[in-house]
Amino acid sequence: MRTTLRPLFGLMAASFLLSALVSCESGPVLIPAESFDGEAGGGRVELCTINGGGLTAQITNYGARVVSLWVPDRKGRLADVVLGHDSLAGYLPDAPGERFLGSSPGPVANRIAGASFELDGKIYELEANDGPNTLHGGFTGLDRRCWEIRERSDSSLLMSVLHPDGDGGFPGNKSISVRYTLTSTSALKVEFLAETDAPTPMSLAHHPFFNLRGEGNGDILGHVLTINASRYTPVGEGLIPTGEIASVSGTPLDFRRPRRIGDAMHSDYEQVRIARGFDHNWVIDRGAHREGSLVPAAYLLEPESGRFLEVLSDQPGLQFYSGFFFNDGQTSCKDGSGPLPRYAALVFETQKFPDALHNPAFPDIILRPGQTYSHTCLYRFSVKK
Repeated sequence: MRTTLRPLFGLMAASFLLSALVSCESGPVLIPAESFDGEAGGGRVELCTINGGGLTAQITNYGARVVSLWVPDRKGRLADVVLGHDSLAGYLPDAPGERFLGSSPGPVANRIAGASFELDGKIYELEANDGPNTLHGGFTGLDRRCWEIRERSDSSLLMSVLHPDGDGGFPGNKSISVRYTLTSTSALKVEFLAETDAPTPMSLAHHPFFNLRGEGNGDILGHVLTINASRYTPVGEGLIPTGEIASVSGTPLDFRRPRRIGDAMHSDYEQVRIARGFDHNWVIDRGAHREGSLVPAAYLLEPESGRFLEVLSDQPGLQFYSGFFFNDGQTSCKDGSGPLPRYAALVFETQKFPDALHNPAFPDIILRPGQTYSHTCLYRFSVKK
């Protein structure tokens, strides 16, 4: 890891754990649990509330998604920093607007070119739900399943789901679980595990849409971003990786030093034009850290509120999406205040690389019987003066 990352922000010296902030003027505005009562995705849907480290989250088992996440600013004032809907109806397949808010998509997050792949000499045809490609598992991905709640406590929720053989075209009966925990160190911890009875691709991700100013409170162009990566995977048509692993040096994709997102997007660089901002996978610099250990992937500062987010992961890649498509008037705030503008939120997905099935140089995503897929990411919050 580059030694410039932490000193540039003065992370530990200038930040405070949110659990030490006790001057919140009021509690979070919670969504009533009954707003999510219903049947969807093959089961009974619930909305659960957990607390820890000064944070409060509401999570539904429909799509194993985080619906809201309340975080204090430097004055202890709370804001919901993730996008979501205020009822189950907003997440159902016929609802307008962004589909993947706060979800756990898969069994392969991100894009698979041509909606097909070859594995052990057999061609598998998938659901093409993103032009000619497959995105986040297709039409019937994990975000549209009702997960079974297995364990719950004041600060943690464990859910599991079976993705059956052939569903969406993917082979193997896949047993998948995710545990969400709000830790004493003011972090949302996400832990995935998966097993299969036949060889199958597996690359899960959490898909949060963050705005550290608070949902519906402007755009994210003034947020200051650092990404711990000296390389990225360029994309071509359909945002499919070209197979190249390129240096960020001299490009707008170089976030090794803190930069305002809006400043970086004011560019005629080809990759920025293709994505109409950023929708790319960065190759995380692990330095001397062993494979499978948690390392910093990104830092995000919202200067007005002082909210600071640190993203840590044991995965090799980080997808950063800057939110171009919030311009169709279809996605609204939970408070009903109207449609969200372009760049209303950003996404950090820790993951393996997109379209790894067609790029042998990318990390392998095939899970085989007897193996266990695991993936941990941490979204840790603090404040800066």
